[in-house]
Amino acid sequence: MKEDAWRNDKEYVSYVSDLLSSPEVLRLDNYIQHHSSTRLQHCIHVSYESYLIAKKFGLDAKATARGGLLHDLFFYDWRVSKFRLGSHAYMHPRVALRNAEKITKLNDKERDIITKHMWGLTLTKPKYAESVVVSLIDDYDAIREYFAPKYQNLKNKIKNRHYKKEVSSWQKKVK
Repeated sequence: MKEDAWRNDKEYVSYVSDLLSSPEVLRLDNYIQHHSSTRLQHCIHVSYESYLIAKKFGLDAKATARGGLLHDLFFYDWRVSKFRLGSHAYMHPRVALRNAEKITKLNDKERDIITKHMWGLTLTKPKYAESVVVSLIDDYDAIREYFAPKYQNLKNKIKNRHYKKEVSSWQKKVK
């Protein structure tokens, strides 16, 4: 999927434009999420990809888009901050829900999407299919974002190694 395809999707934008105008949501751009993306980029990717799947399968695309965008609405570096009451995986959905409720009115599906998106680690089962979609896309995007720079480095190494062989071969022919 093209990086900013979401911008040209009028239906999607109509569902999330109020959130994307919020200073709190825009503030997510100040935090690195999975090494190669900001938290805002990550949330938009999760939101849009989940929205497309929800739409394809006749689910609540609007709740999926909005819940997906707000699922990681927290303002700390999760690699550094520690909690007395539990792990980041357990705590950040609750923090995100509290922050989301400060900026918009949420329906039950949106609340469930935000609080249950880590259900694989927290064992708090989702109530709605939309929550499962966002959770799976969140996992997929986290893996993709984590490995993207490593994959690009590997591709560059392979390309450079191949290029060096070509140059070396060419130099031998010229001599």
